[in-house]
Amino acid sequence: MLSEMPTADTQDRLQAELDEARRQIAAMAAAHEAFLRGVSHDLRAPLRHVTSYGALVRELLQELPGQSPQVDEALDFLATMEASARRMGLMIDGLQAIARAGRAPLRLQALDLGATVQQARAALGGAGEGVQWHIAPAMPAVLADAEQLAQLLGQLLSNALKFTRGVALPSIQVRAEPAPGGRVQITVQDNGVGFDGTRARQLFEVFQRMHREADFEGVGAGLALCQAIAQRHDAAISATAAPGAGCSIRLDWPAAT
Repeated sequence: MLSEMPTADTQDRLQAELDEARRQIAAMAAAHEAFLRGVSHDLRAPLRHVTSYGALVRELLQELPGQSPQVDEALDFLATMEASARRMGLMIDGLQAIARAGRAPLRLQALDLGATVQQARAALGGAGEGVQWHIAPAMPAVLADAEQLAQLLGQLLSNALKFTRGVALPSIQVRAEPAPGGRVQITVQDNGVGFDGTRARQLFEVFQRMHREADFEGVGAGLALCQAIAQRHDAAISATAAPGAGCSIRLDWPAAT
């Protein structure tokens, strides 16, 4: 038996519910961005006080006549406090970058992915020397905001470079190929230290780290930023890795039509 077609009243009701759901999602997104902006802004003032007065305390301690073990210990404590303040500053910078990525207007256009990857590599400067780069000579065009795509690729290449540090023959590979449904599969792969692959989902949460800060710098905001950019482009980002076997970041991105 043929199913009944929805009536005009039913279609209107469903459309109204869909519109309301969209408004609620937009309101939640705006509230989230406002929260990030507010937190980032409000934390700056006390952080400036910590860093400014920390420097003054250091000067006073160093000017004391006849350095004592107690003064040396106090200077060590102060160094720890200053390092923590710098870390907090980087965390605030990360929150602000994520907030900006979420509210900046998107100027979508067809972009030469290969050229954008090469520009992101060139932006690394001398840091990329000594690495075996394998960048596919031809890549499909993608639909993206030029500034945000460059930011995302720069972050991915910088991460790959960081985690291959200390590897005898560091290698970074970037490739892309068309996928069904008008998509492009982009892969950034390195042969670095890797991490426990069962924790891969946590990698894109803000301030989540797979390694000790003493081993690799950073506060764990870069890949959260990449995810925010990907989501704005109706793209998906994922990772696979294993300890000592490197990491692969994959992007499922809209192709340019």
